[in-house]
Amino acid sequence: MEKEMRNYRAHCLVLTYPTQGHINPMLQFSKRLEHKGIKVTLATTQFIVKTIQEVAGSIKVETISDGYDEGGIADAESVEAYLTRFQEVGSQTLAKLVEKLGHQGCPVDCIVYDSFLPWALDIAKKLGVVGALFCTQSCAVNNIYYYVMQGLLELPLAGPEVLLPGLPPLAPSDMPSFIYVLGSYPAVFDLVVNQFSNVEKADWVLCNTFYELEEKVVDWIAKLWPLRTIGPTLPSIYLDKRLEDDKDYGLHMFKPNTSACMKWLNDLPNESAVYVSFGSLAELENEQIEELAWGLKASKKNFLWVVRASEEAKLPKNFVEETSEKGLVVSWCPQLEVLSHKAVGCFVTHCGWNSTLEALSLGVPMVAMPQWTDQSTNAKCVMDVWGMGVRAEQDEKGVVRRAEVEHCIREIMDGDRGEEIKRNASKWRELAKEAVDEGGSSDRNIEEFVSKLAHF
Repeated sequence: MEKEMRNYRAHCLVLTYPTQGHINPMLQFSKRLEHKGIKVTLATTQFIVKTIQEVAGSIKVETISDGYDEGGIADAESVEAYLTRFQEVGSQTLAKLVEKLGHQGCPVDCIVYDSFLPWALDIAKKLGVVGALFCTQSCAVNNIYYYVMQGLLELPLAGPEVLLPGLPPLAPSDMPSFIYVLGSYPAVFDLVVNQFSNVEKADWVLCNTFYELEEKVVDWIAKLWPLRTIGPTLPSIYLDKRLEDDKDYGLHMFKPNTSACMKWLNDLPNESAVYVSFGSLAELENEQIEELAWGLKASKKNFLWVVRASEEAKLPKNFVEETSEKGLVVSWCPQLEVLSHKAVGCFVTHCGWNSTLEALSLGVPMVAMPQWTDQSTNAKCVMDVWGMGVRAEQDEKGVVRRAEVEHCIREIMDGDRGEEIKRNASKWRELAKEAVDEGGSSDRNIEEFVSKLAHF
């Protein structure tokens, strides 16, 4: 009787891993569900909710505990200690949250959980609700981690290339950093590999990609898991424009300097500026920042460079003043607005999956400078699979030198190869839009998910 009286098709509790790069795609997916008549409650840790600048829109936010409510992971003695405590306390508080929502007259029908939190599936099964795993990384990377977890990819890597179903031949350096540099971050290695430890129990596996982008590996994984592609999870205004006023993710952990960025770009010719950003987590060495700085200057191109406040001291002395006629350095910016601006012709990026999908969906060629985790694999695809960028080569010390930075920027902005890259970028922009349009591959998968929930 209660389900008949409520004015929504089902209620999803969407549980995110507590970093902006994981929250944003899951928040955007939540908006898609809400648009299709699903009630959504977004859950993340108490500490993250305290640090968020803003959560816009109608999605209700609830909290669970990771055991470190005042300081988050920074208060833990190690990453391993944090993850262990998060599982213990998070499991308890997640179950209590589901119970609380039920008492409020909004019983949960499904838990959509970040793949980094596989213990949430055990809670879903214990409570008798649908459990849907949400992957915030590419299917290519998920496939690699699954093969490692199953013991089907022997480590340490041996030989000049790695051959896996659905993927192009990969050099060891194209693999995620935790696999290529085995032992570099043991706790995080366990996290990314074990995210699929109980995947066979999941009712759904949802991935933030689109079928046309990773067709071969999607077809392969779909033989193993109940996989559905539901991305790219960008605000609707940049793709299908079906969600009214959906102009940004609606969540900010850093305050963007929007007016300065857009005013600066508005005064520039079309495709004349280089946008540079390494996301919310990457920390570049002092030497790398210095080489990048002088490479940007040598390119003689206009550049907008995001250097987080915590990284500003690494900039060369007087660099900002010496390049003020050509460059603008800010601590944070509205990335989607920047990438969609007519003045931007190139994106120097770490190739985090969110940034990669954003650039691809907006048709912006990339200079790939991967730092760690899944970024090397994404960079391989950007250059050799999707053909919409170049990868900056590191020297024997692992540093991309200024001459290489300059060369890569000029290759895209001025070189013959740049024209082909721009054509490919335009093609992928259209395919990304088609995927989320009504009846597109991702839209069909979301509708199937919603329909099944409504009949659960």
